[in-house]
This record gives sequence, C-alpha cells and structure tokens, in this order.
Amino acid sequence: MTTTTSLEREIKLRFDSVEEARRAVLGAGATPLLGRRLQEDSLLDSDDEELRRRRCVLRVRVENGKSRLTFKGPVQASAMSVREEYETVVGDGDILLRVLLELGLHVWFRYEKYREEFSHEDVTVAVDETPVGVFVEIEGSDPGIMSMAEALGRTSADYIVDSYRTLFLQLRDQCGLAGTDMVFEES
Repeated sequence: MTTTTSLEREIKLRFDSVEEARRAVLGAGATPLLGRRLQEDSLLDSDDEELRRRRCVLRVRVENGKSRLTFKGPVQASAMSVREEYETVVGDGDILLRVLLELGLHVWFRYEKYREEFSHEDVTVAVDETPVGVFVEIEGSDPGIMSMAEALGRTSADYIVDSYRTLFLQLRDQCGLAGTDMVFEES
C-alpha cells in the first residue's frame, strides 16, 4: 500500500463552463496529467459525530476501479484551505466502506464530480464538474497556487476555500433544493 502524509494547500475558482476552465488551464501553460473520470466520495463519521466536532474528515474515494482512504485534519487559519492530510491507496473501496460500517461508522455525505487533472510547475490543477458548478482546484505551494490563479486571471478575492459539501449546502439553501447528497441525477 502507498501512504502519503502532507499538508494539503488548495483553493477553488469558479468557472462558467468546463470548456472555459480547460481552455484557461491549458492557456496558463499546464499540461494534461490525468483524463476526465468520475470520482465518488463518501464521508464517514461515528454516531456521536466525533470527526465533525473535531473539524476532521474521513473519506473513501472510488474512481476508475481504484480507491483511496483519506483522513484530513482541521482547516488551519489561512487565505487558502490548509490542512494535514493522510491518504493511502486501498484495494477495494466498497469492501473498505463495508468494514468501516461494521466498525460503527456511517456515511453522512456523498458527493460526485468529474475530474480532469493538469500539472504546472509545483501545482496540480483540477477541472471539476460538479452538480453545483464547475471549479478549478489548484493544489500545491502558496507561491505556485497564487501564480497559477493569477495566470488564470484571478486574484485572492476569487479564492474559494469552502468544501464541496459547504458549496452544495449553500446552493441547496439558496435555491430551496431537496437532497442530502451532492450527486448527479441518474438518467
């Protein structure tokens, strides 16, 4: 198994369309890294919501037959989203979810997005198509994030540091939508 421990540093920027986002990212000099694929994420917690009370996240992500277990610590005070992150590749996300459920955890939020990733110097740039809009997520060093955001024609005033769950709840409340999970409608 591969395990990664790091301090995750990222921002999101809102775009009107996938085409506009992709064109801007490529125009800023980023090169394709990973093609478009569906990511299905499940957030888990105990019945007493210990992780949420600690402002932490336990996530199981399934994409293209690959799965990752991620623990994220509390967000630190910053102009960007900064938090400790531990992530490991697992063989089967569905079995892992079952094990975690058997241990007394439960899924309290699910979200989906189509993600395409690009690389530029010391940042990874993702174009995310979500049920609540299109976002470019930039992850890396402070200077790298600021430089890429500037190359995309954005300033720190455009930085979004909220989670996708928070963005979903904001839109749901603004528009009076139903639903507890941020997933694409089944056709």
